[in-house]
Amino acid sequence: MKELRRPARLAPGARVAVVATSGPVPEERLQAGLDVLRGWDLDPVVGAHVLDRHGEFGYLAGTDADRAADFQRAWCDPAVDAVLCARGGYGVQRMIDLLDWEALRAAGPKVFVGFSDITVLHEAFANRLGLATLYGPMAAGVDFIKNGRAQEGLRATLFAPETVRTLASGGTPLVPGRARGVTLGGCLCLLAAELGTPHARPSASGGLLCLEDVGEETYRLDRYLTQLRRAGWLDGVQGVLLGSWEGCAGREEVRALLADRLGALGVPVAQDFGFGHCDGALTIPFGVAAELDADAGTLTLDRPALR
Repeated sequence: MKELRRPARLAPGARVAVVATSGPVPEERLQAGLDVLRGWDLDPVVGAHVLDRHGEFGYLAGTDADRAADFQRAWCDPAVDAVLCARGGYGVQRMIDLLDWEALRAAGPKVFVGFSDITVLHEAFANRLGLATLYGPMAAGVDFIKNGRAQEGLRATLFAPETVRTLASGGTPLVPGRARGVTLGGCLCLLAAELGTPHARPSASGGLLCLEDVGEETYRLDRYLTQLRRAGWLDGVQGVLLGSWEGCAGREEVRALLADRLGALGVPVAQDFGFGHCDGALTIPFGVAAELDADAGTLTLDRPALR
């Protein structure tokens, strides 16, 4: 697995587009998020359909075509320096095949931020565009609006990425050891759901795999991990970082499952890294070479996440 192209860091005055690729966006949360971005001296603009709600399926932010069009327009706008997803939920899988990937490639590298359902786009950006991305808080997310740690982590990554070269968990290792590789991953259920699609990479070989999820029963987590193992997708992975498991079963039950399904890989596994669906979530760069020290609970990037 090779390092991916890193987009340029943001500077004061940079224009950032906020789009809804998945679930419907509460207007008050969107406005609060835009205020945070303006407070960072950024110039946020929103997609035309960011506040839409699908007429038949209320879990979608507007139609697939409109969500795809907003994303395409934002990414291909030469005045836009970064695209931030408004929220997750569900919906990227329905719109991703409507994107013009040649046009996205021609637009050049830009900063892209999102997590949860946005895992699908992270995989596609890596596989189709060879572009590094940021798995981090979203513009209309409760954590981004109300949690200073989440805000500061993303802000530092966007403006001064050299200051966040080492990310620390503070947890004990599930499997001790050190490993080197290129970061990738996201929400476990989406990684399993993406298997066999044209946008997902064929395997995690050579990677430092970051995993998290939310609101899942233990048997479902078991099913996702077992599917990835049976498909050979985990063959050759160099190490694993575990984020949050908010709303899943008790900590010890989930820990036992993760040890059972990941321990046999024979690679270091670090837990409690605090990214994903949790308060004060870290921003994790994907597509960057790094070293994982599971004993110390640290991930050290070879280079800053952004140029």
